[in-house]
Amino acid sequence: MKTGKTLAIRPRPGAAVPETAMIMAAGLGKRMRPLTATRPKPLIKVAGKPLIDHVFDRLRTAGVKRAVVNVHYLADALEAHVTRRVEDIEVVLSDERARLMETGGGLVQARDLIGDKPFLCVNSDNLWVDGPTDAIRTLAAQWDDARMDALLLLVPLADAHNHGGQGDFHVDAQGRITSRRSPGRLAPFVFTGVQMLSPRLIRDWPEGPFSTMLFWERAIEAGRAYGVVHDGLWFDVGTPQAIGATEAALADG
Repeated sequence: MKTGKTLAIRPRPGAAVPETAMIMAAGLGKRMRPLTATRPKPLIKVAGKPLIDHVFDRLRTAGVKRAVVNVHYLADALEAHVTRRVEDIEVVLSDERARLMETGGGLVQARDLIGDKPFLCVNSDNLWVDGPTDAIRTLAAQWDDARMDALLLLVPLADAHNHGGQGDFHVDAQGRITSRRSPGRLAPFVFTGVQMLSPRLIRDWPEGPFSTMLFWERAIEAGRAYGVVHDGLWFDVGTPQAIGATEAALADG
């Protein structure tokens, strides 16, 4: 049963899904050790298929045409795997072999590949099941370019399966993200790793690796960061123990 409130963002009927998605796949997967000793985390199998294939399936179902995938750790194996997806989605690599750039730096390095239109950005190490609506299509329908730079797919903290954190964001009744979680306190919503961003957010970046949080904080301060609550299931698959728990939940429906 869902425990979160509905965030009041008016959808745009018939809104087009972004053509391009960035898949964040370059991380070291330290929490998933020892499984990541010999393979990158996006290739760890959950419910019979690699985590990144679950992402590709969701993108394809929503109608996304092109995926920019960043690679670093065991990059050759990941590159060989994702390039097999060419039949259903065009795959372009953003190569971080020389230096892991983290999420914000990864966006900067891939900015020319992403293009100049709003795009999806999806972490490769989470798994979600759509409810009554397709989560990606929901983001596209809720997107308002005139007042948004970031639109994050969120789940209520109580519904974040396998998640050991204390929440990420506070959101007002209009769907605007008002603040991050304060240290030592709880926040009602957890970021799912799925979001829609405007390329204009990627600006004035620091040198070297950094987190996307820098861009989010700018959008929050400007009142241009929003959240949409996912109406299906979401699983944080960050540790080996989470794999079994996720598979059991999926098997139970």
